[in-house]
Amino acid sequence: MTKILLADDEAALRFLLTETLADEGFELTEAADGNEAVRELQAQAFGLVILDYMMPEKTGVEVCEWLRGSESANREAPVVLLTAKALDKDKERAKAAGVTAYIVKPFSPMHLIDVVNGLLESRES
Repeated sequence: MTKILLADDEAALRFLLTETLADEGFELTEAADGNEAVRELQAQAFGLVILDYMMPEKTGVEVCEWLRGSESANREAPVVLLTAKALDKDKERAKAAGVTAYIVKPFSPMHLIDVVNGLLESRES
């Protein structure tokens, strides 16, 4: 069972995505802000990380930058960034930080599952 860290400051969205991903057989750990996400990334190993772009304390991009430069066991884990920011400069900033996939809100939970499964399958091959 793949463990996923889901960091988003919107409790309702976190609940929806946790339920959806758990139904697909994933084990979820939730974080409500960027600092909490960093603490979880330091504490345990994850197969994949989902970060909201706009979170209190640290943005998803800042968490990803920290992760890619850290000695964490999660340093190579795929990172999915959820964001309402669809501008090219935001996408370029995310890519430079090491974000693996970029999903613009609003999105369907099934689209997220497709992206997650695709990233995990490509890591296995």
